[in-house]
Amino acid sequence: MIIDLARSSTSLKNKVLDILFENDDYFVVNKPPHISTLDERTEGGAPGMIRLAKDYVEDAQACHRLDKETSGALLFAKHPEAYRNAAMQFEHREVTKIYHAVVGGVQDLQGVNVFLPILQLKHGVVKIDKLEGKMAETLVQTKQAYRAHTLVECFPVTGRMHQIRIHLSCLDAPIVADETYGGKPIFLSEIKRKFNLKQETDEKPLISRVALHAYSLTFAGMEGEEIKVVAPYPKDFRALITQLEKHSK
Repeated sequence: MIIDLARSSTSLKNKVLDILFENDDYFVVNKPPHISTLDERTEGGAPGMIRLAKDYVEDAQACHRLDKETSGALLFAKHPEAYRNAAMQFEHREVTKIYHAVVGGVQDLQGVNVFLPILQLKHGVVKIDKLEGKMAETLVQTKQAYRAHTLVECFPVTGRMHQIRIHLSCLDAPIVADETYGGKPIFLSEIKRKFNLKQETDEKPLISRVALHAYSLTFAGMEGEEIKVVAPYPKDFRALITQLEKHSK
């Protein structure tokens, strides 16, 4: 269900809520890339998805966060009691989150468990720090290998900042276009045989943001019922996968 809102800010003009699931207590949206979950705190910072959510439901609260560049399933509570219910599940690691990422190299990561502590630094980045970092755990498995890249499925047990991004980097499988943690952009010329590019033309990457998508979210509703929501790939991620599949044959 697509809800056209974007009344509260010119920065959100023409943005919509792509609602994947809704009941009396919650709604889950398919967050597009390049929009923060919350309003950005920096001077002149852009409004986030929370602004659209509150246009839709006045008391809406974000139950968790996705990075600005990450797309996918994002859960909002409609009232304080629902928020507390979800917050307790996140705190006790009872919410199942699945992410899909395109990483560099041909990776065989079946059943890999990354268990490395993460320390948050200034300027919105993190590092692995076994002395001062907070413990973080991510399960990783290969979903589909291509000629020079791999689609992987990630199950973050904990929810640290940039957890999947840095854990994949530690596996020598950085996410495509994630330059912060060693990822490189991906170009059609890299994957297409007999690719001809005119010298006067600048080739653009196949995806212009970190290739990470929050694919699904499973949590318990107010009556204890299991709710599982799957978020379809956005246009840029879907186009990237299509090109990888096409030129891996």
